[in-house]
Amino acid sequence: MLQNIHLKGVGPAPELSLEFAPRLNLLTGDNGLGKSFVLDIAWWALTGTWAGRPAWPREDLNHSPMIEYQLLGAGIGLEGEVTVEARARSLYDFARGKWPLAQERPYSKPSLVVYARVDGSFSVWDTTRNEGSKPWGDELDRRPLLPAYHFSPETLWEGLSENGRVLCEGLIRDWVSWQRQSTEAFKNLREILAILSPGVQEVLKPGEPLRISIDDVRDHPSLDLSYGRVPLVFASAGLRRVIGLAYLLVWAWQEHVESSKLLRRNPAEQITFLVDEIEAHLHPRWQRLILRALLEIANSVRADVKVQALITTHSPLVLASAEPLFDEDQDALFTFDLKDGQVEVAKADWRRRGDVTSWLTSDVFDLGEARSLEAEQAIQKAKEAMRQPDLPLETRRRIHHDLNAVLKDTDPFWSRWLIQAKAAGIEP
Repeated sequence: MLQNIHLKGVGPAPELSLEFAPRLNLLTGDNGLGKSFVLDIAWWALTGTWAGRPAWPREDLNHSPMIEYQLLGAGIGLEGEVTVEARARSLYDFARGKWPLAQERPYSKPSLVVYARVDGSFSVWDTTRNEGSKPWGDELDRRPLLPAYHFSPETLWEGLSENGRVLCEGLIRDWVSWQRQSTEAFKNLREILAILSPGVQEVLKPGEPLRISIDDVRDHPSLDLSYGRVPLVFASAGLRRVIGLAYLLVWAWQEHVESSKLLRRNPAEQITFLVDEIEAHLHPRWQRLILRALLEIANSVRADVKVQALITTHSPLVLASAEPLFDEDQDALFTFDLKDGQVEVAKADWRRRGDVTSWLTSDVFDLGEARSLEAEQAIQKAKEAMRQPDLPLETRRRIHHDLNAVLKDTDPFWSRWLIQAKAAGIEP
């Protein structure tokens, strides 16, 4: 489990620290302030590898760029394996152009890390297959095994190969194979799809495999939706991303279990989700359920597994949906803000705000009004006019005209304005 990160000379701010909660961590703020960057750093801290390009040091350096992080991992004690908290530090090596892996890293207990990026790509890290570290006498045998699994949107569906080795058959082949053999993997997949379904009238139910063209001999998975059977390759972008995440978790777990059997190791106790813009491509009905579903789907493959999630979002509906789930003892909300030209990250005091409008106008999103920009500007001018009893009548008429152009006659503010407008002699 990742407990915290501390950055100097790298990222959106000269110095940055985050203390993560053990279960749900929500990161929100304006575009370009480093939320996705934090997920990249978290992946590196958890896996010792980069999902994309390595972090690049800042130009305004007055000290050595540093990434420091703390993991809850495992070590070797007098009585064998023990749980340890280990702080590791890496200083950027300019000569080699890389971040050396810190020697203080603890060996990891069996765990899975799944990173879902906003472009539809995924990465998976399985300590059993990718890290291979295990207790060996008084030392650790760090055997380099397979690299992390990096899936583009295409290879997730079509299959992943490397140096002549088939690493993953891909969603299309695996789904159909699991379905026809009635495997445990397909049972898990069905359960996860039910969890991800947006309502009783739209249940994600696997349909019979279909041929979709004369030049593709494969049968393709499908969904039985309320309006008919749809091949998955023709599903919407949001549906494909959600289903891709469901498939990837089932695939990663099944392969992890098989590898654990071969190596005589216990299966994973921890699953970590890194999800960038969890609401991407999703209708509000899906945005309202995706957090709950994410916390539940890991338990569908193993009931006692521990889940830690780092999730970025721009959606007030996602945060509103978190209100019944949020536990301040194991969850946290972080806000990214730009103040005086510097990025600041703070752990926000959690409080329920109720509806989406209240979240939009809170200090989390900082919108003046949950309306159009034109309506917000007109209302701001009207509020100023309501505080100035000596304002010229012609100015009030212009404000009245602007409000009338952007607000419905049922808008609560319009009703407030009419009282003063009539008192000033402005006819509706």
